[in-house]
Formats: sequence, structure tokens, C-alpha cells
Amino acid sequence: MTDAAPATGSVSTVPAKKRVPFWDNARFLCIVLVVTGHAIQRLTYDSDNALVLYLFIYAFHMPAFAMISGYFSKASPPTTRTMKKVLTDILLPYFIMETIWTVVQFLVEGKQEFNPSKPSWTLWFLLALGIFRLVLPYLALIRWPLLWAVLFSVGVGYLSNVDSTFSLSRAIGILPFFLLGWQIRQWRLVDRWQLANRVAWWVRGGAVVVLGAWLLAVILNIDFFRLVDLRFWFFYDDSYTALGEDQWWAGFVRLALIVLAVLLSAAFFVLVPRSATWMTGFGQATMYVYLLHSFVLYPIRETGILGGEHASAMWLVGLVFASIAISIALASPLVRRVFRPLVEPKPRWLFRVLDDAPAGPSKRDPTGSRRR
Repeated sequence: MTDAAPATGSVSTVPAKKRVPFWDNARFLCIVLVVTGHAIQRLTYDSDNALVLYLFIYAFHMPAFAMISGYFSKASPPTTRTMKKVLTDILLPYFIMETIWTVVQFLVEGKQEFNPSKPSWTLWFLLALGIFRLVLPYLALIRWPLLWAVLFSVGVGYLSNVDSTFSLSRAIGILPFFLLGWQIRQWRLVDRWQLANRVAWWVRGGAVVVLGAWLLAVILNIDFFRLVDLRFWFFYDDSYTALGEDQWWAGFVRLALIVLAVLLSAAFFVLVPRSATWMTGFGQATMYVYLLHSFVLYPIRETGILGGEHASAMWLVGLVFASIAISIALASPLVRRVFRPLVEPKPRWLFRVLDDAPAGPSKRDPTGSRRR
């Protein structure tokens, strides 16, 4: 699959930029994990099997997504084009979806509050991406930006006054993963080792062992993990005091979870297919899945059927397959065509005409996926 470039004459043409299937496959698998985690969340209260799968997923799925976004981000000084992209690709879709959520919650729950500073459910990641895009040029100016990002992530947990307002605590919490993705691009590790094209069989075997070891650890310690509410640590949202750990060493727990997330994400990326598959095309529309899947799951969650006698292994398996189906459906061409004005708004009327403003729409969505 390629993004065709226009011809510049009868003699020469601009080379077409070829898509790399690996990245689209990785995006789709990440978004399936996101949908699955949200779908089974209510089952975790009554089912150890659901909690095992939930903890297995949440240990690395958003860090992996943040790494992909960071890999395709640029740290160059802001231009008119990049500033417009922050507005049209991140902030405007956020306000649109937040407004829709306010209406939905009013109709279903009678909730009468419109507060864009408190993102609804899944929308926190959009604000986090906006923060990442704004601070990256500044972090790129200093030495050891990745080290500073880790220190910020660990340190913010000690500050109880930094909360989820504008997703600030969560953005700082997962900042190291975004920076790591960007740093890997700067080190040219993927290109140098051709990691997007092939991986040795023994590396894949090691990745299976790593993920299998984490799954086994969760299974064997599920009672303890439930007792300490480990899942809340994977949100990178609350302070250590709010998590029930006000000891000085609480930061080392987050540091250990960061290391774990990087290790599991690396294993995940190793196992992602390198060639074009049935999922490759769907990986180009992950923003549609991310922004719309919560509206599909919300009615199911609000009915209260997920839990109690409906927390069996059969229900868990059914929700996993339903999550895959939802992801495929929301990434389909029909859904993209219908919801494009909401997910990819292009309000040309909103902007002043500036001499240095380049023409043409943005070519990548906030996750780095190249638009067709």
C-alpha cells in the first residue's frame, strides 16, 4: 500500500512513500487491546479470569500506544502547520467528543455538567497527546530527555495536588513511553536493525517467554494484585497517597512498572506481523476506533449485565471476540466516511489566512498513522 505522489512532469516523478505494514498492524493490535480492556472492566469485580486478562493488558497496552505516537512525532520548532494540527487533530476532536459525552450522560444519567477540564472516560489520551506535542520541542533541547521524563513520571506521584485536570497527571505519568518512542526514532534503531521488516525466530521465542512469564505471574499472584489494587497503578493517574501508599519508596514501584511496561511492549512489538495482513488496513483508522468505541460499550456497561452470574469465562471470551469485531467495524470505510467530520474536522473558517501557512491537509493522525 502506498501513498501516491503526484507526477512533476513527463521525465521525473516524486517517489511514492511506501507504507510499512508493521506500524499499521501494531496500531490495530494496540487498539484491540484498548477496546478489550474497556469491555471487560466490569467483569473484573467478580471474575479472577477477567482481572488476569485486564492486568495483563493494562501493564503495557497504553505505553505501547504512546511509544508509537512518539516514534512518529517531530521535535522541530512549532510552525503554523504543526500548531494547526494540534488544534484540528487533537483539541477540536476532543471538544466535539466531550460535548457529545455531556449530552449522552445528561440523557442517560441526568448528569448536568459540562467540564472540558475533566476528560470523559477515554478522552484523556487526546489531551495527553496534545501535551506531548507541545512539550517535545522543549524536552528535545535538553540533555538526557528520556531520563528527565522518567524522573517527572516518578516524581509527580508524590504530588497530591497534580490530578486528572486536563489529564496532566496521566500525561506526565506516561511521558517516558512517548519520549522513548521518539528517542528510538532519533537513534534509528528500527532502520538500522530493520526491525520493521524481520525479526529472528529466537527473538520471537524470547518475546513469547517474556509475555508468558508476566501472564503466569499475574495468575499466581491474582489474589495479592486484587488486594493491592494493582490495576490502578497502571493508570499512571493517582498520586501514591491516593493509591494507599504514602511511603517514600512508592516511587520505586512506579519505576518498576515503567521498566515492566517497556519490556512487555518490546515483546509485543517483536510479535507484531511484519508483512501486510487482514488487519493492516484497519490500522490506518485507529483514531476512529479509539474515539467511537466508548459509545458502543457505554450502553452495555450501563445495563449492569456485566458482572455477577454474567462474569463467567464464556462471557469473558465473548467480550474479547466482540472487542475485535467492534474494532474492525469502527475502522471500516463506511464508519470513517460517516464520522470523518467529527474525528477529522477541517474547519478552514476557523483560521486566519497567513502568508507562511502551507496548503494541504495534515497527512498523519495524532497516533502517527498516515492518512489516505
